[in-house]
Amino acid sequence: MRKPIIGITSNTVPAEGTVLSGMVRAFVSTDYINAVAKAGGIPLLLPPVADSALAREQVMAVDGLVMSGGPDIDPLLYGEEPLEKLETVNPYRDEYELMIIKVADQLKKPVLGICRGIQLINVAYGGTLYQDMSLIDGCSTKHFQSTTTRDALWHTVVIEPESTLAGIIGKEPLRVNSYHHQALKTVAPGFTVTARSKDGVIEAIEHQNGHFVLGVQWHPEMLAAKVPAMLALFAALVKEAGKR
Repeated sequence: MRKPIIGITSNTVPAEGTVLSGMVRAFVSTDYINAVAKAGGIPLLLPPVADSALAREQVMAVDGLVMSGGPDIDPLLYGEEPLEKLETVNPYRDEYELMIIKVADQLKKPVLGICRGIQLINVAYGGTLYQDMSLIDGCSTKHFQSTTTRDALWHTVVIEPESTLAGIIGKEPLRVNSYHHQALKTVAPGFTVTARSKDGVIEAIEHQNGHFVLGVQWHPEMLAAKVPAMLALFAALVKEAGKR
């Protein structure tokens, strides 16, 4: 039996400073690739496509999905106008990822959302976002860390003890890394908050109906090589994907 194939969503960016300047490239950090492989899956990059039929075929070709990090999500998608502190958006990627989340839901394919990924999941299912952390009353933790290495642990998250997440990474508070300036506001219907930072910011959600759709606001792929709990997130996704 082959290992489960895990599709990893890709970002797009124009090349600069080369003879190929202006050519749009699809890419993803190798941390995602290494984490999926270390967890026992076959990593497969999914470039954004505009054709909904092709997007559906992509999801059908894999056993599970990792929704990777990246730029801000267009606030018009959750009924808000862009505010001053909104940063770069990629409407092409937004449209594509909303399509594949819909297909994954229809086919009950397991999904792990990371950073932008948790935000995209929340918007796809009807939730909203804070366009900047400064708009959150009581937010006192610095959520975009200033460290010399990306795998440094930064702040604490508190896990809901009866959650699927707790069953994967444990019930005790743990330290995570943090690279985001947006966060979940209104949680999508059908989802439960399963982790928060000490200042109350939502750090994880999961689907309530038994379909494995789990999102975390931190970057476990950057920690998976040295923190067993972070690798366990990918292992759980691979295990669920293997059932398909």
